Amino acid sequence: MTRRTLVVVGHGMVGHRLVELAVERGLIADGWDVVVHAAEPVPAYDRVGLSSWFRGTTADELSLVRDGFFDHPALDLRLDDSVVSIDVDARTVTSRSGHVTAYDALVLATGSTAFVPPVPGATGAHRFVYRTLEDLERIRAAASGARTGAVVGGGLLGLEAADALRSLGLDTTVVEFAPRLMPVQVDEAGGQALRRLVEELGVHVRTGASTQRIEETGDTLRMVFAEGEPLEVDLVVFSAGIRPDDALARSAGLQVAERGGVLVDDACMASASDVYAVGECASAAGRCWGLVAPGYDQAAVVVDRLLGGDGAFTGADMSTKLKLMGIDVASFGDAHAVTPGALELVWADPVAGVYKKLVVSDDARHLLGGILVGDASAYPVLRPLAGSDAAIPGNPADLVLPDRAGGPVGVGAAALPGSAQVCSCRDVSKGEICAAVTDGGCRDVAAVKGCTGAGTVCGSCVGLVKELVATELDGLGVTSSNALCEHFDLSRAELFEVVRVKDIRSWSRLLSEHGRGRGCDICKPTVASILASLDNGYVLDGERGTLQDTNDHMLANLQKDGTYSVVPRIPGGEVTPEHLIVIGRVAKDFGLYTKITGGQRIDMFGARVEQLPPIWKRLVDAGMESGHAYGKSLRTVKSCVGQTWCRFGVQDSTTLAIELELRYRGLRSPHKVKMGVSGCARECAEARSKDFGVIATESGWNLYVGGNGGFRPRHADLFLQDVDTDTLVRTIDRVLMLYVFTADRLQRTAPWIESMDGGLEHLRAVVVDDSLGLCAELDEAMARHVETYSDEWADTLADPERLARFTSFVNAPDVPDPSIAFVEERGQIRPARPDEKPLVAGPVLEVVRS
Repeated sequence: MTRRTLVVVGHGMVGHRLVELAVERGLIADGWDVVVHAAEPVPAYDRVGLSSWFRGTTADELSLVRDGFFDHPALDLRLDDSVVSIDVDARTVTSRSGHVTAYDALVLATGSTAFVPPVPGATGAHRFVYRTLEDLERIRAAASGARTGAVVGGGLLGLEAADALRSLGLDTTVVEFAPRLMPVQVDEAGGQALRRLVEELGVHVRTGASTQRIEETGDTLRMVFAEGEPLEVDLVVFSAGIRPDDALARSAGLQVAERGGVLVDDACMASASDVYAVGECASAAGRCWGLVAPGYDQAAVVVDRLLGGDGAFTGADMSTKLKLMGIDVASFGDAHAVTPGALELVWADPVAGVYKKLVVSDDARHLLGGILVGDASAYPVLRPLAGSDAAIPGNPADLVLPDRAGGPVGVGAAALPGSAQVCSCRDVSKGEICAAVTDGGCRDVAAVKGCTGAGTVCGSCVGLVKELVATELDGLGVTSSNALCEHFDLSRAELFEVVRVKDIRSWSRLLSEHGRGRGCDICKPTVASILASLDNGYVLDGERGTLQDTNDHMLANLQKDGTYSVVPRIPGGEVTPEHLIVIGRVAKDFGLYTKITGGQRIDMFGARVEQLPPIWKRLVDAGMESGHAYGKSLRTVKSCVGQTWCRFGVQDSTTLAIELELRYRGLRSPHKVKMGVSGCARECAEARSKDFGVIATESGWNLYVGGNGGFRPRHADLFLQDVDTDTLVRTIDRVLMLYVFTADRLQRTAPWIESMDGGLEHLRAVVVDDSLGLCAELDEAMARHVETYSDEWADTLADPERLARFTSFVNAPDVPDPSIAFVEERGQIRPARPDEKPLVAGPVLEVVRS
């Protein structure tokens, strides 16, 4: 069989999706070879998640190309070799490197270019666009010497760019020509709500502002508007929309639409035989579509046509859900109520920063669309319901109003019709997801994602997919999967058991024997915690160092300005004058901000990375050790002074608190653990708000478990009553170690207990009555922890290789981060706001006058 050649010009998200479909749907097996020309030097990456690059996501993690994908002999990816010309008569393309490739079919997936308004001064130094990884690298380099920045464009990408500048420490202003932010997606009221939320984050907003020109004024830029005061900034980022990249098509003589874009029919075929266009470079169904989901639909149509099908692209869902700058924003269906007779239901809570609008049909029976700002948790269910034939279940107001308990809106996945589109990015319906479970044999979310593609792009529908999978599995009588993530089919508890039983002591071995891929920010810290729980080893040695999350990575708590806080352990809240003097001298000598914490210890803020070792040297030399404020482990054991000083105290609560804190220090656990010990029933230590609370009685101690503060405060439940100290400690040992063994990732003790069949009674049976025969093992594990504990900071200071990581700049280890600045407030430092930071671009030169 003579093989045919499909040439794909462009390797963005849509171009790569087309190649994936060519493999998945049998085009390769049908005799086609695929040659892909990429303009960038890297394979396709997740452009939707581009901003996460500023938060530490690497280029490799953004990549859409799984390992080995292009090893297929029928696939040929040519990076950094864009096509420069097309000869539609000879049916060839010529690349920048001079390669001429003949094609049997050609797909243009060249995407789009960033639109830069044609105003004087729009180009030049310190003016950028926000489109590619290279753009982001340039912005970050320029921001290192800047204090202020402006983003032209208040749409989706504009707010993403503003978030990037904010994360780089710049005083940021968003300039939008329209009278509100995100004018395409939200209405006036939604725009006002969004603006309030954005401004609360410290970002300035100018709407209705038309940029007339940008002037260079020495080291800064002056943005001049049609009205209002000019704006002085150090750099400008243009994110005011996109334009179809159709230059190649134009030069080849292909027809383009009046407003740009390769003109294609409903088969996505251009004006030349066997030439197609997909994605943002195409004008399909009368317009260019600026979202990735329509591009994926078009790619599917092209592959279907090449296989002899009759697929057609006639339009797409433009629903959008994003978390912009930490703010949930969603718009779906007929968001602006243009349907004749449409009714609007609006719920606004300015105090909470929430705005919800639903558009329903004139008889209020069908949902047409909506806008959600501040809380888009209902989006996964509401979007598929919008525009479907399904009637609104119950009162339409229940869809927008919170219930009396403050819970979610009153509609669930079961209310959706089978035809409802759950994943708009991959055009996957509820029926397809259910069929993947009932007919396709999928038994967890990862399998359904792999089978249908649902939830693999923006991820906004994953919650609904999970709910549907669980419902279908329940219907089949199959237990739902508790897989930790896509890289491990096991839950955290199962992974813990595997590591313990097989004595696995490395990430590499665990991944190779029980996982797949390269891991993620869910499984890596989880495995790091499990390994630390079992052997008390140094958490940053070897590959373990690469598994840790941000705080564990530096053995300190990262603060909003890039500095760290230092918290020495003060067991039970008892501290000597000598230690107080040392803490005070350290804080004074290093210029740190000090504050008493709720856990009865002293937190020192404002330490730079390279200051951490000398600070800890002073503390360790004075006999102090790490307080593990950065770890998922025991934080503090809070206590009152007890019977030693208090006339109401009936037991020595301080001594017990110190013994408990020293016993459990450093034990890595699924979540942080707090304890409290009160010397009498007056409860001055607030022990019942802790995971483990101990309250003295006339004859011993009462033990409470499962309390916590935080978002959902909960009092602990009485577990044991009037027990002696040995029984108390032994019981805490067992409960704590069982929690470490069996809880899910980031599961506090309260939900852990609630998740047990039998709850508190079951827990009591296991650790008190030894109903499962585990107590000896739990006792042994705790004894091993106590015997092998070693202070992490003392271990760090003793090893020069371990100390080497504590530098701000690898290539300049003695240079502090110049972007960190403080101002004085109430006699101490605080982080400087952007307008208070000094210019760090270079020295101030004296003005010489002749």
